[in-house]
Amino acid sequence: MIGEILPSSVVAEAAYDDPAPGPDEALFPQESAHIARAVAKRRREFTTVRLLARRAMHRLGQPPVPLLPNPRGAPQWPKGIVGSMTHCDGYRAAVVARSDATAAVGIDAEPDAPLPEGVLEAIALPRESARIVYLTGRHPEVSWDRLLFSAKESVFKVWYPLTGRELDFSEAEIDINPVERTFQARLLVPGPVVENRRYDEFSGRWTADRGLVATAIHIPHETSSLFHGHDNTMTF
Repeated sequence: MIGEILPSSVVAEAAYDDPAPGPDEALFPQESAHIARAVAKRRREFTTVRLLARRAMHRLGQPPVPLLPNPRGAPQWPKGIVGSMTHCDGYRAAVVARSDATAAVGIDAEPDAPLPEGVLEAIALPRESARIVYLTGRHPEVSWDRLLFSAKESVFKVWYPLTGRELDFSEAEIDINPVERTFQARLLVPGPVVENRRYDEFSGRWTADRGLVATAIHIPHETSSLFHGHDNTMTF
C-alpha cells in the first residue's frame, strides 16, 4: 500500500497484523528496555515496525541496528539511511532509502473513518475545512478529514528531520487532489533548507484501500523534484 505511492528508490515493508519475529528479528536490548513499561498494544506496534524497518534496510544491504526514538519520538536511523514508520489499527509500515539520494521521506496511515469529534477543528485551517466539506459531498467514499490529518502527519515527518523543530498543524495548508490522488502542502513558516535552498512546499501522494488511508512525501536530493515557494503538533 505505502510502496505504491513512493518511488522505487524507497524500500517499503508493511504488514496488516503483527507477524511473529524470526529467530534473528528480536528487539535489541536497548529497544526492549525502552518499551518495558509500555502497554501490550504499544509493544506490539513498536516491535513490528522495527522488524519491518530492519527487513527494509536488509534489502539495501544495511546490517540490523537498534532503532531507538529520539526525545521527540522520531526513529534514529543509522548513518547513510533515511526512513519513516507508521502504525495504526490493522496496518504497520516502514520505508527506508539511501541518504545520498533521498533527503527525507515521511509516511502515515490511518483508518479510513471520520476523525473523532472536535479533532478536525483542532487541525484544519478554514480553507482546509471548507475543502473537506466539498470533497465529502462530491466523493463520500473517502474520509477526507482523516486523509487531511494523515497528510499533515506526513508533512511533519519530512519537516522534523530536516529542521529539528516542531511544526504546528496550523503551519501548513494542505490541498488534496481527489482525482490524481496527490496533495500539496504549503508551509506557512520558512521552509527547511535542502542543498542550500529553502523549500516552502512539499508534494505528496495518497491512497485509500482495505479500510485505510495513507499518505507519503518523498524529497530527493535532486532539487527539480521540490517545489520552492508554492503544517497543535503532529506526532510519529
